[in-house]
Amino acid sequence: MPLINRIKNIKVGNGLEQGVTMGPVISKAHKERVIRYIEKGIEEGAELLLDGRVGYEDTKGYFLGPTVFDKVKPDMVIGKEEIFGPVLCIMQVETLEDAIKIIQNHELANTTSIFTSSGKWAREFAYNVEPSMMGVNIGVAAPMSFFNFGGTKGSFFGDLKAHGKHSIEFYTDRKVIITRWF
Repeated sequence: MPLINRIKNIKVGNGLEQGVTMGPVISKAHKERVIRYIEKGIEEGAELLLDGRVGYEDTKGYFLGPTVFDKVKPDMVIGKEEIFGPVLCIMQVETLEDAIKIIQNHELANTTSIFTSSGKWAREFAYNVEPSMMGVNIGVAAPMSFFNFGGTKGSFFGDLKAHGKHSIEFYTDRKVIITRWF
């Protein structure tokens, strides 16, 4: 699987070292929290393709490698809650409409992405899902500081969207779509 091969090439370590592309999680407590999510995913029957716990058990610092689950269902804990760690949860669907339904029915809406070579599907996705940060062929849609930042629905927290001129539209759900075409 090309995705797994790319993820295996992520270098975990001190972000000040040459070639490191992923640093630690924020604290020991958070590392333990992410590990509990990984264990819950296994317990609930998601297919563990890559285990980020392996190789980082005794490291100094709060390091975890990337973890990838396949066959995640919307009712699984790892499919419902925000993990905030290096865990990718893949939900397989039959159609784009099925994927949009899952996103629309989810109580959280921080960010979402679609990978496609179809402009039609990218537009349909962008027009029909609610997260305020959206990527097309971008893994994590993290806009520049002059764009609004923050989730919608249950992912909205505090005043994260109240920057600059956007403070006037504090309760407006804005959307940023970042695209990349090859």
